[in-house]
Amino acid sequence: VLPSSPNPVFLRFGGKERTVCICLKLWSGLQVLLVSSSRYPDQWIVPGGGMEPEEEPDGAAVREVYEEAGVKGKLGRLLGIFEQNQDRKHRTYVYVLTVTEILEDWEDSVNIGRKREWFKVEDAIKVLQCHKPVHAEYLEKLKLGCSPTNGNSTVPSLPDSNTLFVTAAQTSGLPSSVR
Repeated sequence: VLPSSPNPVFLRFGGKERTVCICLKLWSGLQVLLVSSSRYPDQWIVPGGGMEPEEEPDGAAVREVYEEAGVKGKLGRLLGIFEQNQDRKHRTYVYVLTVTEILEDWEDSVNIGRKREWFKVEDAIKVLQCHKPVHAEYLEKLKLGCSPTNGNSTVPSLPDSNTLFVTAAQTSGLPSSVR
């Protein structure tokens, strides 16, 4: 039985679909944008959220970063589809966006006082590992994606794409022989 809530979109397997967008600034060195959490304003997260009914993941990613981070840009590749199979199932589409415009005021800054800050990728990973380790994993995959193997040596690609498909078992710290 699917929940009746129109947002987030629930999949047939009973989980919810989300999108996040790794926002990159290429001028003055490669940096990634993090936003303050709406639940815990002193903690940083990668901007993203639930998909609206009938919304495509790429459109949701662009909408979420506009609302949460107040940025616009050029949407790049789908970095990966991450699944977390704990109490509730989540499928998260992770995109990369190159920022071209930064708004002075944006929806979440006005409505809930959300903040944003640019971090070097390594610093962002350290900040996220404490309270949002799955978000740190997204940035680790981004680093892999910049390698000559494009990250494909550690995680198989989906058919007909360069997208990484990562399950909790692949990132849980289990020895590779157990995965």
